[in-house]
Amino acid sequence: MPFILHYPHTFFRCTSSLARRLLSTYNPSDFSFSGSGGHEGPLSDASPSGGHRLTPRTLKEHLDKFVVGQRRAKRVLSTAVYYHYRRIQQLRQRQEEEEELMRAARAMETHPLEDEFPGQQSTIHYSQDFARDEFLPIHDHTPLTLEKSNVLCLGPTGVGKTLMIRTLARVLEVPFSMSDCTPFTQAGYVGEDADVCIHRLLAASNWDVRRAETGIICLDEFDKIAKPKTTLGSKDISGEGVQQALLKIIEGTTLQISAKPERRPPSGLPGSGPAAAGPGGPGGATKGEVFTVDTSNILFIFTGAFIGIDKVIMDRVSKGSIGFNAHVRTDSIDLEDGHYRGFTPFFTPNEGEDGRKRKFNPLELVEPGDLINFGLIPEIVGRIPVLTAVEKLDEEMLVRVLTEPRNCLIKQYEQLFHMSGIELRFTSPALREIARAALKMETGARGLRTVLERLLTDAMFEAPGSSIKYVLVTEAVAQRKQPPLYFGRGQKHQFHGAISEEEAKWARYNGQIPEEKPVNRSYEDYKEKGKAAGFT
Repeated sequence: MPFILHYPHTFFRCTSSLARRLLSTYNPSDFSFSGSGGHEGPLSDASPSGGHRLTPRTLKEHLDKFVVGQRRAKRVLSTAVYYHYRRIQQLRQRQEEEEELMRAARAMETHPLEDEFPGQQSTIHYSQDFARDEFLPIHDHTPLTLEKSNVLCLGPTGVGKTLMIRTLARVLEVPFSMSDCTPFTQAGYVGEDADVCIHRLLAASNWDVRRAETGIICLDEFDKIAKPKTTLGSKDISGEGVQQALLKIIEGTTLQISAKPERRPPSGLPGSGPAAAGPGGPGGATKGEVFTVDTSNILFIFTGAFIGIDKVIMDRVSKGSIGFNAHVRTDSIDLEDGHYRGFTPFFTPNEGEDGRKRKFNPLELVEPGDLINFGLIPEIVGRIPVLTAVEKLDEEMLVRVLTEPRNCLIKQYEQLFHMSGIELRFTSPALREIARAALKMETGARGLRTVLERLLTDAMFEAPGSSIKYVLVTEAVAQRKQPPLYFGRGQKHQFHGAISEEEAKWARYNGQIPEEKPVNRSYEDYKEKGKAAGFT
């Protein structure tokens, strides 16, 4: 009796799917060898070097257009987000291949060989001899899993932590949500549960679970959920308990998220119309609908000021400062000191991007043990392998923040005045004075807007609708010694003349060598000088 061996279909399914994919992308008309141009080939979008167009270097260069300084933080965030983006592409490709294999398997089951060829003898299936395979080794053919690397970015306020993360998420076009850790409490207490960050990410992805499972979540004010040193008899409901609730969410778990209705204002108030539709509206979710979200592939980026952790770091790395010749501890670290170089977690050049000698930010020496001493539990610190820090902005960097970024403050205020047909200008010494005033506020780049609002409030009130066509902010105006200078329609030459005069003074001041101050001499010195000159 003839028989037919039943081979596994895996090899034939893979080869058939690969052949279909190649045949679907190949078109002979796409290749033209004549000099008339013709159609481009399938690899026309590839870069000449063979790499991907989106690289960590290009992401960092894009961040340079929006954020001033922070070289190390930009490199770390660009690298983390880039490889998260690559992981997403690999996961989607793997899911598409598995779905295609499943469709091919279902097609084979619905059209068996016996139905396509009438009279064909039935296939004989041979069962395996499990007695012989009892001692064979176990083989796991699951593909290699690329795990995520969560990031912690710590540093003072107003230096661009949140702006960098928002810019990267906007470039990659992945779902992104930001949550504040301050209102997080344990389950059952007044406040927000820890899983509300997943709910916001799901809403940001238009309730598409597949897109939400590959998004980015930024948890700001992460230092606010550190466990306190002393509880003083009160129960800690927003410290260690919240960290415990975040453990599985960060590492990867399955959550049941229900679509909650958004609070709508009463009828008659702005935002109470049909456009304020929440869940249940166009493209949203039905009220009470439950979504199952897997957080294994969601990238978590934590940010926080961590006020006081620099003292913890300096206590760990500093040498003793007792004695006459002992080293005095300072807030900045000199890279030429071999003692501190041994604590650096990465290679650090002695010079910065501008060629000047750079000093280390103490926050760049942070280690997991410092975070544990600050108040974070070891379990959550171990789930954040990438640590980076941002530095404070000095006067030079604040001046660059005013003028260099794509959406810098100077351009914003110039556009505000331009909408009223008024030209606004700042002189170079005025920008320096604005940066010095903002530096004293100790609020980072946010202090620049405060200073500008104080200087331009009167001009923004008086100029629109008047005969004023030009507004000039000089050094005296920035020092609040006089109001802004106003010029009318026919005073354009006076306006540019005042700018040129101020800039010329500033250039001469920067180019001059300061004169030596006279030294007070004694009567004997003057007597000796007189004798040398012939006076008695």
